[in-house]
Amino acid sequence: MDLSFYIQNILLGFGLAMDSFSVSIADTLAEPDMSKRKGLLIAGTFGFCQAAFPLIGWFLVHTLLSVFMFLEKIIPWAALIMLAWIGGNMIKEGLSGGESAEVIDHPVTGPQLAFQGVATAIDALSVGLTIADYHFGKALLVAVIAGVVTFLVCIAGLRIGKKLGEKIGSRASVLGGCILIFIGLKVLFDYYM
Repeated sequence: MDLSFYIQNILLGFGLAMDSFSVSIADTLAEPDMSKRKGLLIAGTFGFCQAAFPLIGWFLVHTLLSVFMFLEKIIPWAALIMLAWIGGNMIKEGLSGGESAEVIDHPVTGPQLAFQGVATAIDALSVGLTIADYHFGKALLVAVIAGVVTFLVCIAGLRIGKKLGEKIGSRASVLGGCILIFIGLKVLFDYYM
């Protein structure tokens, strides 16, 4: 494992983190008065999922390849459905708030965060295919790098979302919902391309 291994996997981590970054922005738009503790929980959830799913993919390749191939076909649809449902609810709640300039606060719940974490990391299962020839220790290192990078990128997303939310007020929830739906469509589009 040389320097190029670390650079390659940091870049892989950034690529995997982009959906989580966007959803972090959306979460802060939905909950502008989010505590630092909750922000760390959100970033930690996304980081954990982005670390866990490549390892799950690696494990599936090594044990249950036929099951993984079946799951691979439903993964993008599951992500789209989960993100569209959460995003649609955010849009509906944001639009029902009227034209007030007051910021609408819709706290991100535990189940929503779990859905978001899974939906944004589910495509990372396929990373298990690319690291299938690695021994477990090396695959674990790839997963840890992806998780740490995702955590840091999500912290930045939460800060950006807070600043953006302060500027757009009550429309923040609608924008956040649209971002979630867009991410779901992107996952589906990426799968078929």
